[in-house]
Amino acid sequence: MITIQSAINASIEKVWDLWTIPKHIMKWNNASEDWHTSFAENDLKAGGKFKYTMASKDGAMSFDFEGTYTDVKHHSLIEYILADDRKVKITFEILSNGVVLTELFDPETENPEALQQQGWQSILDNFKKYVENSTLKN
Repeated sequence: MITIQSAINASIEKVWDLWTIPKHIMKWNNASEDWHTSFAENDLKAGGKFKYTMASKDGAMSFDFEGTYTDVKHHSLIEYILADDRKVKITFEILSNGVVLTELFDPETENPEALQQQGWQSILDNFKKYVENSTLKN
């Protein structure tokens, strides 16, 4: 599995909400400025499904990132299986000054693992920036 991680200076409530609520997912879920998430739906429970449409801003490319949750523990764990049967595990560790978010995921076979790690880390870095710059109060 590939591991990425980020320490986020915010409460677990804020981190959890901005990670899981579709209107927020659409604002941070991209690896570069020329991509965006044009659609997001999320049924956050074991057996629930999620789907995010990720697209280039010029409209030339798009794909759906989707899967089914296998385990959800409020404020601490999210596990799911992607549509291509790869597994993902996300943990939320509460610290005195924020939250450490760690993602472990099975690599796909089309791209080098280093490129996959860089892409997922870029998305996580965008999330950290979004959370820490957000004016939401929780």
